[in-house]
Amino acid sequence: MFAAFAFAYFLSAMVRAVTATLAPYFSAELGLTAGDLGLLAGAYFLGFALMQLPLGRALDRWGPRRVVVVFLSVAVVACMAFASAQSFAALLAARAMIGVGVSACLMAPLTAYRLRLGAAGQLRANSWMLMTGSLGMVASTLPVQWLLPIVSWRGLFWLVAGLLTVATVVIAWVVPHDAPPGEKIDAERYGYIAILRHPEFVRLAPLAFFVYGGLIAVQALWAGPWLTDVVGQSPAMAARGLFAINLCMLIAFFGWGVAMPQLARRGWRVERLITWGLPIGLALLVGAVLAGPRAGAAWWAVWCVACTFVSLSQPALALAYPAAVAGRALSAYNLVIFLGVFSVQWGIGLMIDALVARGWERIASFQFSFGVLALGSTASYVWFVWRGRGLARQAR
Repeated sequence: MFAAFAFAYFLSAMVRAVTATLAPYFSAELGLTAGDLGLLAGAYFLGFALMQLPLGRALDRWGPRRVVVVFLSVAVVACMAFASAQSFAALLAARAMIGVGVSACLMAPLTAYRLRLGAAGQLRANSWMLMTGSLGMVASTLPVQWLLPIVSWRGLFWLVAGLLTVATVVIAWVVPHDAPPGEKIDAERYGYIAILRHPEFVRLAPLAFFVYGGLIAVQALWAGPWLTDVVGQSPAMAARGLFAINLCMLIAFFGWGVAMPQLARRGWRVERLITWGLPIGLALLVGAVLAGPRAGAAWWAVWCVACTFVSLSQPALALAYPAAVAGRALSAYNLVIFLGVFSVQWGIGLMIDALVARGWERIASFQFSFGVLALGSTASYVWFVWRGRGLARQAR
């Protein structure tokens, strides 16, 4: 079951991150601005985000297997449309549909794990799914760079469409029948308003938007332009840097999968790990803004790894809800994450274009835009700590 879900998630992560590698080629062929690139990359996340609430209800009603098979079928058609697009508008629409189609690739397995695994098993499975996603992001860098002279970026998306078809068939064949019955009546009485008002959701939502969303936005798009426009690297050098960043993320998530069950047994709660670990990532982000051209791929790799503390919040949040509404809780949280990704990806692009138009140096415009992300991330961490102390006082 894990292998089947992981193969689909690998492909979805590769498609999500590949815009960072393909950005120079899109710009050359279609004359795209930084804002256009941010919008094109963000369209995936917008389509992804729009489906999260209906996806959560569908997962709780029909179960993970049926839902992910239907959604992946949409992704196959969308990849074909992207490969055939002849204008920016067509690319944008197809990119959004790809986001819709792969929007169940992580939520469906996490829902299945919530229904079938214990707490330690969920923490490990979550980390290793994210490790698989990092593997997909690794594949979106140098391997894609090597393939482009052979298949072109359009041929690449035809290839992805074929592999997604294989993933759909494999999931339909090997994943066990949908979730155990018996809890769905309670799920129907537990709506999204109650989920969104849950104290843990309120506490974690700003972190999901700024830190988790910002991590994905930079990893999937803006790390590439930073390396080319700020550091001054060639597209090939930047692709190697992105490869290293994503490889470090892969190793980090593998490590979390190994360590989390043992840390949980020793009493290290997720909130404690986030509280003590996340300031490292915040300090590195501020440092990158100040360092400018000196903040190369190694700096961003360490920042990405430091931010993986926030990934532990997903299974922890799922455990705060009844299993019958796991799909809705996870999807609502994922909605916040990907609204953050869309906002950060497009927002950084818009800020860069606006500042350059006002006469700023391009390097300075990048630094200012990333500084805004650092400010939002720091405020969300302060909120997380402050709300946690309030909840602790209520518990006493």
